[in-house]
Amino acid sequence: QVQLVESGGGLVQAGVSLRLSCAVSGRTFSRYGMGWFRQAPGKEREFAAAISWTRGTTDYADSVKGRFTISRDNAKNTVWLQMNSLKPEDTAVYYCAATRNRPGSRWSYDYDYWGQGTQVTVSS
Repeated sequence: QVQLVESGGGLVQAGVSLRLSCAVSGRTFSRYGMGWFRQAPGKEREFAAAISWTRGTTDYADSVKGRFTISRDNAKNTVWLQMNSLKPEDTAVYYCAATRNRPGSRWSYDYDYWGQGTQVTVSS
C-alpha cells in the first residue's frame, strides 16, 4: 500500500513562489512514476507535471512549463513541485499521484494512488 501526503500550499500573491511537497510511504517509492495534478473550482482535474522512476525524466503541461519544476528524492521518498511566477489562474487544489505502470503519464486514470490535495490560492 502506498500513501501520499501533500503539504506546502497556501495563499500567496501573484508573482511569488511556492514549493509543494509530497511525502510517500512505501518501500518501493523509487519504482513509481510520480505526478502532480490540479483541480480548479468548477473545472476538471488536469495534469501539471510528471517525473519518471530513477532517471527523473520530466514532463510539463504547457500552462506551467518554464515556471514549475518537478523533482524527487528516492532516498527521502519525497517529490516536490517548485512553482515560480505564480498566476491567479494557478489557483487550484494540487494533488500528488503515483503510478506503477505508466511513468510520465498525463492521464489521471493511469495513476494508482492519490494524496488528499493541498490548496494553492494566488491573488492578483
